Amino acid sequence: MKRIVACFYIALSWLFASGLAHAADPLKIGFVGGQTGYMAQCDQPNLKGMELAVAQINAKGGIDGKLPIELIARDSRSEVAPSAVMAQELLSEGVTVMISPCDVDHSVAVAQITAAAQVPTISSCASTPSLASVGGEFMFINCTPDNLQGGVLGKYAAEQGYKRALVLVSRDTPYTYQLPMYFADAFKKAGGELIGTVEYKLGQQDFAAEVTKIKALQPQPDVIMTSAYEPDFPAFLKQLRSAGVTAAVLGSDGLDSPTIWGLGAVADGVVFSTAGFPVEGSSLAQFASDYKQHFGEESQTSFNATGYDIIKIIEAAVVATGDKTDGKSIRDAIDNLQDVQVATGKITYRGLNRIPLRSVALNKVQDGKKTFVSTVTLQPGEIPPPN
Repeated sequence: MKRIVACFYIALSWLFASGLAHAADPLKIGFVGGQTGYMAQCDQPNLKGMELAVAQINAKGGIDGKLPIELIARDSRSEVAPSAVMAQELLSEGVTVMISPCDVDHSVAVAQITAAAQVPTISSCASTPSLASVGGEFMFINCTPDNLQGGVLGKYAAEQGYKRALVLVSRDTPYTYQLPMYFADAFKKAGGELIGTVEYKLGQQDFAAEVTKIKALQPQPDVIMTSAYEPDFPAFLKQLRSAGVTAAVLGSDGLDSPTIWGLGAVADGVVFSTAGFPVEGSSLAQFASDYKQHFGEESQTSFNATGYDIIKIIEAAVVATGDKTDGKSIRDAIDNLQDVQVATGKITYRGLNRIPLRSVALNKVQDGKKTFVSTVTLQPGEIPPPN
């Protein structure tokens, strides 16, 4: 009899230990990002934000106090083919959710791998609205969509009294082409006139031909909008001002970088859209404080915060499932999230085809730093339809 009882307790202890081990298995989240190459200016700060969110959640026992997170990052080298290879490697390591690079082509490459495995995938900061549909029903966008940024900037330009606009575009990426065109749509809808579209190539450092075209326009534009980023935007802006063109310049979240603020007086007055601004008492101000405490340095870009946001979105989705961790349950939960509080404000996915509705902050470069202009929230009907 004693032997039977002893065996019973041994078996019970084994089952209990097995259950605890299973419960403690982490939720594996993979991140394929450009930690080197041209996307590093966005994906490196995104990763640091993710790391902060994971550290905070795990310090409280994990998601819902019981499910720890393991974040596994791979460097895509800012190239398309390695993005797909790294995604396959991460799937073989058992990741349940994937975070894809800050570029639409690279994210599509990842989505082609993850869709068949029914692994929900969220782009770190690729913002082309069509990515969600092209990437399949498990693909989500996290950053402010291009059409939302364009809509906010077009509305802002009209409210400033600008009558004539010119857009500087590059057909090399959807971000550098479509976002300015969304701006143009919103600006014209608000009563403005698009008087010119000037094209450039990514990576060019001589904008003499483009600036000459702009300077020759009569009448001159009141405002120039572009979604160019480093190193193109600094080169363009310096040559534009050197030529004596004084039109206001608007940009997008690719300008949310200390490099842009550090251009000196030439950048004063540039207004750009981004995910937020750390107004005192805001969730983003709290994030900035937490970031400094954790890393011992200031957060320099909103891409830190949007990386943090992704992990909080995943956390909210898992909680909404009742702690289910299969890909389809998490996918469905993300697709139904509404007003989830994250570092940059609140995010809604419900009814929006895996494209987030966010507020947009307008920032102005002044005296070597970014300053707050306003926060804008558009209604779905005010956002230009995605191309």
